[in-house]
Amino acid sequence: MLRRDFVLGAALPFTAFAASPEFRFSDVTAAAGIHFQHNNGAFGPKYLPETLGPGCAFLDYDNDGWQDILICNGMDWPGHRKRHTTLALYRNNRNGTFTDVTRAAGLDFEFYGLGVAVGDFNNDGFPDLYLTGFGQNRLLKNTGKGGFVDVTRQAGLSGRTALSTSALWFDYDRDGHLDLFVCNYVRWSPETDISCSIDGKDKAYCTPDAYRGNTCWLFRNRGDGTFEDVTAKAGILDTSSKSLGVAMFDYDNDGWPDLLVANDTQANKLYRNMRNGKFDEIGMPAGVAFSEDGKARAGMGIDVADCDNTGHKSVVITNYDNEMLGFYSAAPGGNFTDLAPRSDLGRATRRSLGFGCFFFDASLDGLLDLLVVNGHIDDTVRNLGKSQYAQKPQLFLQSRSGFHDVAPEIGGGFADAKVGRGAAYGDFDNDGDLDVLITTNNGPAYLYRNDLMNGNRSLRLKLIGTQSNRDGIGARVEVHAGSSILTRMVKSGSSYLSQSELPLTFGMGHLSKADRVIVYWPSGRADEHRNLAAGRSWLIQEGANPR
Repeated sequence: MLRRDFVLGAALPFTAFAASPEFRFSDVTAAAGIHFQHNNGAFGPKYLPETLGPGCAFLDYDNDGWQDILICNGMDWPGHRKRHTTLALYRNNRNGTFTDVTRAAGLDFEFYGLGVAVGDFNNDGFPDLYLTGFGQNRLLKNTGKGGFVDVTRQAGLSGRTALSTSALWFDYDRDGHLDLFVCNYVRWSPETDISCSIDGKDKAYCTPDAYRGNTCWLFRNRGDGTFEDVTAKAGILDTSSKSLGVAMFDYDNDGWPDLLVANDTQANKLYRNMRNGKFDEIGMPAGVAFSEDGKARAGMGIDVADCDNTGHKSVVITNYDNEMLGFYSAAPGGNFTDLAPRSDLGRATRRSLGFGCFFFDASLDGLLDLLVVNGHIDDTVRNLGKSQYAQKPQLFLQSRSGFHDVAPEIGGGFADAKVGRGAAYGDFDNDGDLDVLITTNNGPAYLYRNDLMNGNRSLRLKLIGTQSNRDGIGARVEVHAGSSILTRMVKSGSSYLSQSELPLTFGMGHLSKADRVIVYWPSGRADEHRNLAAGRSWLIQEGANPR
């Protein structure tokens, strides 16, 4: 198992670990009314974007306190139109079911979509959407009346076309307005498509090595509904990047958000916020650019968290088959070491091709677990006898002895092979534990309800900024419970093309309360609250008492 001496001796808000998971997953997709089928547009020539999507998100678009669901979608290619497909928005009916409100919300337009980032860019209390894909990305402003309007042109974000993948909202200059970071993959178009083959006869999807890279984009929010392209000025411009995933975290604990970008066949990039509007790329000296043997891998999904309550951050990056995932652990000085090659975690992921991934506390025991979804990019790979197209997702439960995959034990068909891509978590039924949404390429989406059986409680916190951005994105929260300190950050992005819910969930075990909750807001303010009861949700507004 994955062992870290400085981790596993930490005191935690529970007394023992069960030999098997004390929760089950139930596949409630159909019962919940989620009837979705992804369209990658494939019609024979094997265009590169067909391998990538779709992403998904949990979001409370109508601000009623219940998590809704959004799933991205592709479309048929021009000249080969057979069907009209759009993304899907499902409104939570608050009874375990959802209603498809895509058309009513003004989202029934065709777009070769891949990813989504959710954030309230205008601080009006309703989450807005940034959709990525092939061509022109879209900024959709929430009207607050159940719908969205396209404000891409008015916001100054039109006139830029690319093959865009993951994106996130964050306030990099801490002015109270959410800025936008967008990952771009490679320079591809149907006209520049390159013919590749695995067996020397049939066309296959090319690896990104066949194409030139492209830079990510950074847009600064002016606070008036418009954005300024600061990609070059901020030091982000890098046309060698082939970016698929991005995560925000505070690398150096200075209160300013940094970014870690997962690149496919290129070095991963760590952009350190210099607090003056600029970033310094330090991926190589920080130890996250390459594998342990100095090779660039096929970075896809990504997440960062203090997964073991030591105060030190851990990074997970999913990669291609025969590469295993990267599991980078930070030393006290801030530099990272990839622990996966010498662990069961590495061995368990060597033969899979990973996409979406995230840390979350599936059992509410206070330790973050790790979910990874897998699936190959070309269905002809099965003919070579080296791998499988559909692959089993994995759920690595963390205990004092490390991480172990409990996917076959949690039921619901979760461990069935899938062509996995996006993944997100959220408490859609408001019962305190975290449910899971998974998308598949050219296939259905899956909603898994978490049914906890161990009696553990959670402490759920929704943050509202006043001086800070309204979503509180970038806020760091410490929960002091018993002898443990649990730390989480409110964040957009992470995983792959997807976004999990913004409220924070802290597993409290059997404890009845948090002794102290300290919120470090992006504005620089710190608020402390005492004796918050577990087993419920709290609304914490900057500068006010919880309610």
